[in-house]
Amino acid sequence: MNKSPTTTDILGQLVVLGSGTSVGVPVVGCGCAVCQGGDPRNQRTRCSVLLGLPGGNLLIDTSPDLRTQLLRERIGIVHSVLYTHGHADHVFGLDDLRLQQFYLGHAVPLYCEKVVEDRIRRSFDYAFADPKTAHAGAIPQLEMHRISTAPFGVLGCEIVPVRLEHGPRFETLGFRVGNVAYCTDASAIPDQSWSRLEGLEVLILDALRHRPHPTHFSIDEAVAVAERVGARRTLFTHINHELDHHETNASLPAGVELAYDGLRIDLV
Repeated sequence: MNKSPTTTDILGQLVVLGSGTSVGVPVVGCGCAVCQGGDPRNQRTRCSVLLGLPGGNLLIDTSPDLRTQLLRERIGIVHSVLYTHGHADHVFGLDDLRLQQFYLGHAVPLYCEKVVEDRIRRSFDYAFADPKTAHAGAIPQLEMHRISTAPFGVLGCEIVPVRLEHGPRFETLGFRVGNVAYCTDASAIPDQSWSRLEGLEVLILDALRHRPHPTHFSIDEAVAVAERVGARRTLFTHINHELDHHETNASLPAGVELAYDGLRIDLV
């Protein structure tokens, strides 16, 4: 196997790999105009982003569409992975990392909270079995790193976790790198987290649909958060099929827009 994979240079950029909700867009079996219209900006795979940092490519979440996303963006190598939370649409593409151990020459570093590590260990128990029971490449080689809300370093950058509420009984983490923050899967921002969003240039924020939802910001709620944070640019993600890209953007305030798969922004 080629241990020097062909990969696009994304140093200094954030790539939106996926901007869709947990079932993706188009939705299986749906005949609505967004799902059937064929507009590329309405083709939304499950949520994930990739950051080109000084020490390599940092993936945030392993969506079930990970292989498709990496091929689409011509990204051949992932140096480390960071997790927002343990829901299936953010974790269950993990097995697609199996090739990375050959490219890296070592296990893939994963950074997550204990509750996410527990989910990974249960869902991918074979990855933690005795390696002698399988041939090379049969299982992903993983190196777990426990994180909390304390800032930490990965691939030459400081990562600042941002605690978020994902409904009344579940918590997730957003992450700030420099003046860019990624905050998906949220319905509220706790008081102690607002200070970590001050002075942003770019905010990427959960905004599921127009109607209220128990575990995600609606468009109006997300606009209110964007106005309070005051970032120069706000991009909405985790979008469902009720939101047409162009129609929704036309209704949003200046500086606020929907993200889309393949969008690239500069890390500032």
